[in-house]
Amino acid sequence: MRRRDRGERRIQDYDPLYAFLRYYVDVALRLSYRTVRFVGREKIPQDGAIIYAPNHTNALMDAMVILALDQKPKVFVARADIFKNPKIAKILTFLKILPIMRMRDGLDEVRKNNETIERAVDVLRDRVPFCIFPEGTHQTKYSSLPLSKGIFRIAFQAQELMPDMPLYIVPVGMRYGSFFRFRSTVRVQIGDPINVGQFIAEHSDMSASEQMNAMKEELDERMKRSIFYIPNDENYDATYEICAATVKSQVRHLRNDKELGHLSGLDAHFAANNMTVKHLNYLKEVDSALAQDLLDLGKRASELRTADRISMSSVSVKYPVLSRVLKGLIFIALLPYLLPVSLLSLPILGVCRFLFTKLKDYAFRNSVRYFINLVLWPVLVIIYSIIAYVALPWQWALPVTLLLLPAPIVAHELARILRLFVSDVKLLRNKELRECYREIRNKMFS
Repeated sequence: MRRRDRGERRIQDYDPLYAFLRYYVDVALRLSYRTVRFVGREKIPQDGAIIYAPNHTNALMDAMVILALDQKPKVFVARADIFKNPKIAKILTFLKILPIMRMRDGLDEVRKNNETIERAVDVLRDRVPFCIFPEGTHQTKYSSLPLSKGIFRIAFQAQELMPDMPLYIVPVGMRYGSFFRFRSTVRVQIGDPINVGQFIAEHSDMSASEQMNAMKEELDERMKRSIFYIPNDENYDATYEICAATVKSQVRHLRNDKELGHLSGLDAHFAANNMTVKHLNYLKEVDSALAQDLLDLGKRASELRTADRISMSSVSVKYPVLSRVLKGLIFIALLPYLLPVSLLSLPILGVCRFLFTKLKDYAFRNSVRYFINLVLWPVLVIIYSIIAYVALPWQWALPVTLLLLPAPIVAHELARILRLFVSDVKLLRNKELRECYREIRNKMFS
């Protein structure tokens, strides 16, 4: 282990500024999504050290969601190239993020990970949760990527250095309603933990390399059980379309299930979508012709929907037209409030639009929106409040300031309702697409 100089500050040490900002960051995260749902938190072990192993689909927002699991500080890792700028490196260190090299950086660079591994072990010895994304990179799909070995090297070395402390790898599955839309939903499923010491003992007849490979397979399986998993093959888009087309019917079927009948909302959708994927896989084995017909219909539906720019929400939400007409009427009634606060949010929209032009990876859009709202909106509120207090009596300025606080959310919700209303109308007009969905449902439940 690397020797630590006396007085050297460690990344897991308490930082009062970090602790203070955590509350604001967590509130901002909650406001960035209409629903944030955590399932299975009771599975998180309380008797040892924890390594969180989440799937990676939504760039920096994944880390923010894991951070919000509970109030405990957590240490993360991120790709080492973003630490090259000293100022950025200082900020990342403050945010409790360690650098890690990837195989694509070259074998010589990967060898530099030894120091990061030692620091990670030091974090775990203090029972501070450590988080590493085993897939190594992100993809905006409801699927998974091959796991890298970094998480297992850290786990094995940590267990060797603290044999008297239980160490767990806890799989975490995140399911976003949309990877790119602000104010979407996110459901977080805590999977069944792997007791590292126990696993090594049970596989003592294997070499260390074989134990790592066995644990890799086990974690991969447990992570897949924690996510909405669609195999990432040529049928991915068709399968996803079939899931959306049948989710409302599947949810109705769930009500007759003794184990799953109590589920509702995001939980019901999660179970229903996984049931559809499971059923498709079953059909591929017992009735390949029917399975292929379904996949062909799903592929055609996907092409029609994307060509007409119809939102998936128009397909999967129960009674979408009725609910959005009602919301639309409410918004019309509140337009005298909605329009001015939406106009005051335009600077945020403008900055986001500008930064989007610089992004090569769409997955970072929500991360940009989150951090721009986190930083810029408080500044704008201060500016607008000063103007209000200068121009108006304080009795009027105070309520104006309070009404300004939710402006970015209000503006986005107004735009979202209008966008989805247009999408619903497009779906009603697209007879061929609706016929595709109807035929998919008939074949799935016949």
